[in-house]
Amino acid sequence: MIHYSIEADNSQNHFLKIEMEIAKIDKDILEIQLPAWRPGRYELQHFARNIQKFEIFDEKGKPVIFKKILKDRWTVETRGLDKIKLFLTYYANVQNAGSSYVDEKTLYVNFVNCLPYAEGRMDEPCLVNLKIPGNFQIACGLEQIKEKQLFAKDYYELVDSPLLASPLLVHEKYQVGEVNFFIWFLGDYAVNWEKVKSDFLKFTEVQIAMMGDFPEKDYHFINWILPTPYYHGVEHKNSTMIVLGPDSEGEGLYSDLLGVSSHELFHTWNICKIRPVEMLPYNFTRENYFPTGFVAEGVTTYYGDLFLKRSGVFSLEDYIKELGTILKRHFEQDGRAFQSLIESSFDLWLDGYAPAIPDRRVSIYQKGAVVALILDLTIRFKTNHEKSLDDVMQMMWERFGKKTKGYSLQDYQIISEEVYGESLDYYFDNCIAGNKPLEEELNSLLKKTGLWININEEGKISLEVTDPENENLKKWLN
Repeated sequence: MIHYSIEADNSQNHFLKIEMEIAKIDKDILEIQLPAWRPGRYELQHFARNIQKFEIFDEKGKPVIFKKILKDRWTVETRGLDKIKLFLTYYANVQNAGSSYVDEKTLYVNFVNCLPYAEGRMDEPCLVNLKIPGNFQIACGLEQIKEKQLFAKDYYELVDSPLLASPLLVHEKYQVGEVNFFIWFLGDYAVNWEKVKSDFLKFTEVQIAMMGDFPEKDYHFINWILPTPYYHGVEHKNSTMIVLGPDSEGEGLYSDLLGVSSHELFHTWNICKIRPVEMLPYNFTRENYFPTGFVAEGVTTYYGDLFLKRSGVFSLEDYIKELGTILKRHFEQDGRAFQSLIESSFDLWLDGYAPAIPDRRVSIYQKGAVVALILDLTIRFKTNHEKSLDDVMQMMWERFGKKTKGYSLQDYQIISEEVYGESLDYYFDNCIAGNKPLEEELNSLLKKTGLWININEEGKISLEVTDPENENLKKWLN
């Protein structure tokens, strides 16, 4: 078992003091690695740049010789040693859903930022001791086996379980079947618990009903509400870390909370379990290139708002507004971009989260959602709504997610065609592997649902409802 301890060494200056104990060493040279990126954001983030001090000692307190061989990797001379202790101080001063932050009233840690691993020992259980005041509550997906002590079955679970601790945390829970769902809030935000629990229960039930079961025994929505504008959520094994603001926004903030929460919950299946073969397991030392980002993020973006409509949390007007925003962002911003979805999925690791040069890259979130909508309606109209994208995702869950088996782009096409009943080469060639403009293709489908994309002379678009009582619309959205 690998032991860690974390405390605020100097909370006013935002430093964490971290200890790592490695026992039962049977090698002359041990390699220590800090991750270079984190799941959910497919770019190198070089967390080692936040390490201020790095030291290693034997069990008698004598310094151990080590050498830094890469930006985030060290070799340690362990000949004759059974145990070593590693000490580092980490600068934690970023308030977003994927970083770490500490002050007098807050301990927020994404373990993937600051906890190294020993090469060859990632499958061992991990124990984390938190040296925090007794009045701090802990929001985290890991099992708390003792007070302020967390347990992970291996390093992969450890770094997929962010922690938020504070005496100011508030929470409630609800239950679907035997699964407990916890909703945590930190910040100056007056929570309407009756409405929050009711709405969250509704969209959770709809998601589980569609997918057939839930992958985890519990789940944590960890929400940090800031006084400044922010919108960020990150999916994890049995939790999501969400950072929103400003806390004064009212209904707009709550609408954002619903949208990002539904999106991140669906990630529990789609990417946390239904994972591309290129990412099973994660390699934390370098880029994990994959061509199916449009499945991981685009399909999830499409379903996030759709689940809110199906569950009755969103009205038709609410849903059309959100879908219209997705369409507007794609068609007005990158509808004529050169890259395909496959190319842009691959290039996430190059510039996927930074402003791109004109007409180069498409968004795997926005265009990914558009092509998910096209596939869903294409299947529905051919089968008179007896089959849909729901069936595709259910089969992806049964054949890959449940079996911890990575899927390929070809696997996704094979399952889509199995549900559709014939070849979908046209769809995959044009919508996924090509960069053909999609306005005409989408409008021909939406017209059958009583919706229409209107494009003005300046190229600005709006989504209009031409027939709110359309039967296809009802079967699709209900």
